Amino acid sequence: MPGKLYLVATPIGNLEDMTVRAVRVLSEADIIAAEDTRNSIKLLNHFDIHTPMTSYHEFNKYDKADTLVQMLLEGKNVAAISDAGMPGISDPGYELVVKAREAGIEVSAVPGACAAITGLVISGLPTRRFTFEGFLPVSDNKLLKEALERLKRETATIIIYEAPHRLVKTLGILLDSLGDRRACLCRELTKRHEEASLSTLSQILARYETDKPLGECVLVIEGADERQLAADDVAELLALKPEEHVMHYMSQGMERMDAMKAAAKDRGMTKRELYKLLNG
Repeated sequence: MPGKLYLVATPIGNLEDMTVRAVRVLSEADIIAAEDTRNSIKLLNHFDIHTPMTSYHEFNKYDKADTLVQMLLEGKNVAAISDAGMPGISDPGYELVVKAREAGIEVSAVPGACAAITGLVISGLPTRRFTFEGFLPVSDNKLLKEALERLKRETATIIIYEAPHRLVKTLGILLDSLGDRRACLCRELTKRHEEASLSTLSQILARYETDKPLGECVLVIEGADERQLAADDVAELLALKPEEHVMHYMSQGMERMDAMKAAAKDRGMTKRELYKLLNG
């Protein structure tokens, strides 16, 4: 009978956030797949867990996943952990789950701390809808441009992770691309010097241009305003020539008469007036 794969959340700072279930599952597993065994041994020692570990990280996540799935097929229970938080959320784990599912292995999560959700709920920004972007692809200009274009029009609250040494650069990029939105920078979450202050992107940037940021950062940013997006869209269309305006709607699948009606509405005129303008 195959074993079971457990994704076990670990504390993001405060060790008291380790759950009773997490300690039990890690103690009872046959092996623990850890992102960094040198880091995880401290956690295991603290909770008197003696289960053997093997490394499972970004650079071996495909080959090692095959090895772990084979162990699962042989009946062993495997618990996967990252350095902090929930495996699979900007940490290794997703690829292992995919391969385990393909092999018919049962997968279970042991919930716990997650920096993204922790930052969101204390930020003071809307929580009903949110999008998690993880780390921006700052080393790839093409991917970064695509991500920023997408985020410009994102109306849900945006959650981004960033390392302290890249924070100022990333804040500058976001400010230039998204404008000066409300934002909350969360640092040292659950630790003694936890900080989360709601201000704006420009204010956060101004502070950390002079103060060196410490600790991993969660940046929670206000989503785009739907009414402003609509107004901006109309402004872009009004800058087009009338025929280009009509063609814009036709390119979206409208018949010409319907496209003329939509363009006329944008321009505050009747369809007849627009027709005369187009054929004058």
